[in-house]
Amino acid sequence: MEQLIEQGIRLRSWREGDHKTVCPKCSDQRKNKKDPCLSVTIETDGAAVWKCHHCDWRGGLGGSNRGDGYRTPPAKKKPPVRLVEPSNPVASDEILRWLEGRGISKLTVEHFGLYRSERSFGGNPEGCIAFPYRVDGELVNCKYRTKDKRFRQENGAQRTLYNIDSVRRHWDVTGQKEVIFVEGEMDVLTMHEAGFANAVTLPDGAPQEAKFQDDDKRFQALAQHEWLNDAEKVIIAVDGDGAGQALQLELLHRFGKDRCWTVEWPSLHDIVTKDANDVLVAHGYELLQEVMSLAKPCPIDGLFSVGDYQRDVINIYRGNVQKPVPTGFANLDSIYQVMPSTFNLVTGIPNHGKSNFIDQLAVNLCRDHGWKFAVFSPEHSTANHIRRLAEKVAKKPFDVGPNVRMTEAELVDAMLFLDNHFHFIECEDNVPTIDWLLGKARAACMRFGVKGIIIDPYNEIDSSRDGNKREDEHIRDLISMCKQFCRKHNIAMWMVAHPAKMQRQADGSYPPPSLYDVSGSAHWNNMCDVGIVVHRDFDENETRVITRKVREQGLYGSIGEAFFRYNLATHCYEEAVTVHSGTNTFRSYHWTEND
Repeated sequence: MEQLIEQGIRLRSWREGDHKTVCPKCSDQRKNKKDPCLSVTIETDGAAVWKCHHCDWRGGLGGSNRGDGYRTPPAKKKPPVRLVEPSNPVASDEILRWLEGRGISKLTVEHFGLYRSERSFGGNPEGCIAFPYRVDGELVNCKYRTKDKRFRQENGAQRTLYNIDSVRRHWDVTGQKEVIFVEGEMDVLTMHEAGFANAVTLPDGAPQEAKFQDDDKRFQALAQHEWLNDAEKVIIAVDGDGAGQALQLELLHRFGKDRCWTVEWPSLHDIVTKDANDVLVAHGYELLQEVMSLAKPCPIDGLFSVGDYQRDVINIYRGNVQKPVPTGFANLDSIYQVMPSTFNLVTGIPNHGKSNFIDQLAVNLCRDHGWKFAVFSPEHSTANHIRRLAEKVAKKPFDVGPNVRMTEAELVDAMLFLDNHFHFIECEDNVPTIDWLLGKARAACMRFGVKGIIIDPYNEIDSSRDGNKREDEHIRDLISMCKQFCRKHNIAMWMVAHPAKMQRQADGSYPPPSLYDVSGSAHWNNMCDVGIVVHRDFDENETRVITRKVREQGLYGSIGEAFFRYNLATHCYEEAVTVHSGTNTFRSYHWTEND
């Protein structure tokens, strides 16, 4: 690992097998700096070889590697030491009394063949309990324990699981492929006392932390019994301390959460228990049996049952749910309101006012509901963008013209308002990736309480694609990332995306685009929660806001359109009031005195 890091190669994990990462030789010079173009293989003998598929840099290190990609064969492993059966394996009265105090009967001692032995634990030989490890009835290892919990085992012996033969017999007799993992030989004896014959333990105890390394010597015993991979149910009943939790994570990693169940040790009558033997001593085998019967299936990431949603469904029934937020325009509210956790697509023909209308909507939400926004809008300088937003706040033009201009004091007030509600995302050195943008958006959510994100437009995001990924696949994944971000942070996001080249109508005008006209992919239509088209009639100075798609119609909108006029005196949008007279329909606006 250290040698690879010296080469500039960093991996997410250092386990044996194949890995992909960025190349320290060429990635920082490429447009897509995150492309994992370097393939790295870590071998069983500790050697590593690599090759870059972009600049063709290659080499090798570690183990018996000479540095040029060549590796000599690893040295052959020595066979495990063969043990001799003890001549007179007898458990002394002292050992029997001590084990009886831990709830272990003489019948269980005889079943497992425990006996007294003398071994050195760093000093002179002293009396200890011997726990024989057997495979197919043959003695392959022996673990020794003193009363004060010092351990040792035979050097060079086979690493196996304690009581593994009983698990095989249990499977054959019951037809149920279940195994119980505990922590230590004493807990295996405890489970036997409670009627569980299929409990095993690793010979080397629990790790201090979970490392998830497939070549971890502590777990070599599992590799000796590949048939355990056929287990249909794995109950993990290890200690409740930190080391036990690390062991639980390691076993979950190796067997998979889909077939693992976990046990929670009880605390009753002011007695805290941390393992099976504690429960047996404090409460008896009946409670231990009950605790084991209450083992819970391990939650699987991304897989849920109806019960997991019961509270949410009841809240919906009672009306205790997230409510959509009005836009500040009564006529638009009838077809569209802003719902947090949604991805909103905004499109329209260039220069028809998409960005301007979204700015107006954002200012309305800030003014009426106290929202805060993070904005990525690189098509104009941030100063000019603030200038445009200030007009929406002050409701007066920024520049000198035919209408009354805002005063400098009004500009300062408007900027104070904007400073409390808007934050801007800028990337000056290169075209940002969606990962980079969402990282900045996340920081804005966490630090400033941002509730709305505006990305205007999509084509200012890095469109580099990995491998052979098509453009539509790239857009699909980008939208999916944005939607997950919206749900995770409970924010609303508006992304402006331009349509492909449109065809003029017979009168020379362009029709309002559909969401399928958005450049790049039909996924824009298929995946967005809300699809909005902003379309302007320049002759009539009238803007149509059309809802082409609302995923949850009736909850935060419906398909329809609302009409607006852009007031040149205030540089704000004004909603139309629809008036019906006989068979005719008219739209009227509130005209200001400056008109």
